[in-house]
Formats: sequence, structure tokens, C-alpha cells
Amino acid sequence: MNVQPIKQRFGIIGTSPALDRAIEIAAQVAPTDLSVLIQGESGSGKEVMPQIIHAYSARKHGPYIAVNCGAIPEGTIDSELFGHEKGSFTGAHEARKGYFEVANGGTIFLDEVGELPLTTQVRLLRVLETGEFIRVGSSKAQKTNVRVVAATNVNMMQAVTRGTFREDLYYRLNTVPIQVPPLRDRKEDIHLLFRFFAQEAATKYKAPPLVLKDDALQLLIAYRWPGNVRQLRNIVEQMSVIEQTREVDAKTLRQYLPDQSTALVPTGNGGVGASVDGINERELIFKFLFDMKNDLNALKEQVKAITGGQPMPPAMPPAYREEPLYMPAGMPAPGTVSIMPPRHVEDEDVEHTEVEESLSLEEKEKEMIKKALAKHRNKRKNAAAELGISERTLYRKIKEYDIP
Repeated sequence: MNVQPIKQRFGIIGTSPALDRAIEIAAQVAPTDLSVLIQGESGSGKEVMPQIIHAYSARKHGPYIAVNCGAIPEGTIDSELFGHEKGSFTGAHEARKGYFEVANGGTIFLDEVGELPLTTQVRLLRVLETGEFIRVGSSKAQKTNVRVVAATNVNMMQAVTRGTFREDLYYRLNTVPIQVPPLRDRKEDIHLLFRFFAQEAATKYKAPPLVLKDDALQLLIAYRWPGNVRQLRNIVEQMSVIEQTREVDAKTLRQYLPDQSTALVPTGNGGVGASVDGINERELIFKFLFDMKNDLNALKEQVKAITGGQPMPPAMPPAYREEPLYMPAGMPAPGTVSIMPPRHVEDEDVEHTEVEESLSLEEKEKEMIKKALAKHRNKRKNAAAELGISERTLYRKIKEYDIP
């Protein structure tokens, strides 16, 4: 398929094979009504793909609505998407149509779909499965004929594993996946984009366009670009306004590039998030669990030595934990480790302490959030960046775990 006409129509700059492939898939799936999930890092240009899909579909004369799910407060997002009836909540002075009702016969683009609350995900799944929705405060189901295109910059499989995104909804949205490549994987396009943005800024600010020297070009191509195309565009605009000379060398360019060691690093295919020394949030959880297991094994060895070399009884399988088939007298409850001295007649009344063997992911997540907040002096934006989650998700977790 020749994607050049599509690039010209939508102002897409680049010759990267990965980018061309994403455009091809968007154009091929457009005539169908299949749901599409667009994955890619923030700033990589995901928002143009649903426009291509809508423009080349049979719905092109219908409405096209783009919704940033991460920008709508959790308490009002159901009303925004599905509408509400008069008096359904405080401030609902009149009935209101939601985006799914307004976009009937057209396309709705759900950007940052990974930020949707779980209750809203249930409603969205019903729309995708049956084409029905219910306004907030109503009991009457309404029909809608909407093509859903979603986009996310998080690793959806990790979100499913953590329980923050429904697995059935993920597979329903991911009927046709489109992967938009990050700028660092489009090295052949970086100079093209720089020249385009430089010319754009020159026209806007009525000044000659910026020109890169060879050393600056090499630095530009070697840089990781955590902010992708959006970051490149911002840097070109900054230099166009601030720099007096129009020739940019590596020394000048380096002043506008953030230190790569503090930049955001991708967490995997289709996801991006802040990292701590290169370890993402999920890896930190597993590291905590691994360390915990080692500590537990060491504790068991100490107990074994105290009890005169008698090995600890093995933990019973999960199927027998509620009603064990056999429980010798004096044996601690399954899942616990008893710390006590060797039993003698005179020691019958010696008290002992039981340590719960807890491997709860929720407890580890809560502990990580507390540590991140303490490290950044309760600055939630910085703590969220450290944990690799959005500030909104962090706020929800703080409320959920009742963290002061």
C-alpha cells in the first residue's frame, strides 16, 4: 500500500518502516468496524492514527470525538461518557447526553484508556459487547452505534496483571493492535522532523530557520528522546526563540537536552514510565518478594537450629488450609512460623510468637508508595514519576490504602 498520500493529508513526517507499517494497518482496518488499540509512548503521535481510521471508514461523515480519559476526574467520567439524568447527582440541573450518545454513527477516540476506573471499564465493556449504555441516574438502556478506537502509553498486560485494568476489556479493545514506534526507533526521521519544526518556527516567529552542524546532528540522533516527537518540537521552538545564532552546534544543543540518566525510560512494549535505577514498578515488587523469601528461609534455618535440628513442618497445600486432614498437637497454624525454644516439661507455659508469612502484593505496593512519598516529601507528582504511574493513579491508591 502506498502510504504517501495519507502522510501528505495528515502532515505525517518520516520514512521509518515501522511508522509506515502502523499507517498501513490503520488504513486497512478503517473500512471495518473492529475495535482498535493504539499503543505507543507519550508524545509519539498516537492521536493521528484514529483520525486516519475515521477518515477512511464508512463513518467519515459521522461525528468524531476525542476523549482524554486521564484528564476527566474519576467522579464525573461516567457522566461525561454515558450522560446523566436530571437530579442524578448534586449539580445535575438538567439531563445531559454523553459522548457515546453524541458520537452515534461515528467514531469515539478514547485516549489514555488505561486510566479509566474499574467501574467505568465495566460500562465500556457493555457498550463494546452489546452497543448498550445507561445514563447515570437512569435504569433505561439506550442503543448506540459507535466505532471505538483506544490509545494508551502504558503496558496493558502489566496493568492487567496488577488488576488495574480488566482482562476481558483489554482483549475486546485489542481486536486490532497498532504499535506507534518511539522516536529513538526512527533515527532516520529525526533530522527530517527537526528541519520541519525549524521551518515551522521560522515562519511563526519571522526569523531564519535553525541549521544543525554535524556534531549537533550526531548528538540529536544519539539522544534517547524520552518525550519523543513532542519533546523534539518543544526543543526546536525554544532554540528558535532564545538562540541568536541560527547555526546550532553540539554544545548549544546539549543545553536543551535533559540528562538522560534522569529521563523517563520505557517499561516494555507499548509502555513508558519512570524508573528507579532502571527497575520498573513491577520489577521492584518482585524484588521485594524475592528478598522476603530469602529472609524467610534464613528465619526457618534459625528456628531449625533452636529446636534442636528438627526441620520445620512443610506448609500445607492451599486446598487443605481451611480444614486440614491432620494437625499434630502443638503444630503452628499453616502459613505461620513458630519461634520457640525446645520443649521440656518445665517449659510448658513458655509463650511463643508467631510471624505471619505474608506475600501480599497489596502490602508491598502500599510500602513502596509510602517510601516514594517519604523520599519526595509528600510531593505526589514526583512520587508518581518515581513509581512509574500517573499522578491520578497514585491519588487513587493513597485513598484506597488510606495512606496519611
